[in-house]
Amino acid sequence: MALAGLAAGRGWAGSSAWEDWKAAFMTAEGRVVDREQGGVSHSEGQAYGLLLAQAWGDRDAFERIEAWTRANLAVRQDALMAWKWQDDGVSDWRNATDGDLLRAWALLRADRDSGWAGHAEEMNRIATDITGICLAPDPRAPAESLLKPSDLSRATDTSVLVNPSYYVIRALIELGEASGRVALVKAAVHGERILSDPAALRDWVEITPQGVSPAEGFEDLCGWDALRLPLYLVWSGRSAHPAVARMQDRFAASPLRGHIATVTDADGGVRARSDAAGFRAVASLAAGRAPGPAGSPSQGYYPATLGLLAQVAWKEGA
Repeated sequence: MALAGLAAGRGWAGSSAWEDWKAAFMTAEGRVVDREQGGVSHSEGQAYGLLLAQAWGDRDAFERIEAWTRANLAVRQDALMAWKWQDDGVSDWRNATDGDLLRAWALLRADRDSGWAGHAEEMNRIATDITGICLAPDPRAPAESLLKPSDLSRATDTSVLVNPSYYVIRALIELGEASGRVALVKAAVHGERILSDPAALRDWVEITPQGVSPAEGFEDLCGWDALRLPLYLVWSGRSAHPAVARMQDRFAASPLRGHIATVTDADGGVRARSDAAGFRAVASLAAGRAPGPAGSPSQGYYPATLGLLAQVAWKEGA
């Protein structure tokens, strides 16, 4: 059953939660604003907005977000989005592959699950370009493909930069099946194996012939990116995946009651913690529990957004 059918008029997860999120983070034109990052908009945020609008059955918001995205971020020569927009224009033309993947998945869900026709062509264009320029051979097994975090990110015969949290397994599989891009399905299967490696419990890693290791040029942390791993794995029906339990242990490392560890170092030491409801909702998923309330927008754009996504992930994947 489409989640929108559950959301409409039922008040699941709090019927005001989506309206509160829109009022705080979405402009009338459909721009999703990350106020904690100086009021920027980024491709990931636009994709999150599309996914949430579809889940809550809000076609008007969905179409406004997509229209703003097409006019302002989907302005590269390919079908992918520029990553960052601020001060009335694009400030970083590189793509962020997770944003493109999630946007294409939202467009697929809109057509397939909500009956909001008119998005299949754009979905297929994005799937084609993710396949064509955002996959790279695994140096350990060249027949297998790795998901690059950007079309321009480091990828050689001996080393490929990977952000493990960009592997939204369900999105890759469903997008690959719908578009006929089998390479995306294969990348999902290979990515699921990579996430099983304890060394992949980081924000950024390098894949080399020797295996998975900390990425050169990045601090060796399991933090703001990696905390999404249990969200995406549970949403993908992989609640028993070993990375979920490992993240549960990381979250539980906070010494302060009511808080979770949001950033830990290579030895598991806590670098940052939070009591934001959205982060705690993701921690509940990792622990195999239904997420609590998503919390108010006052907690900030990122936890507020993850809190709502956790509600969707629990409904669809647990």
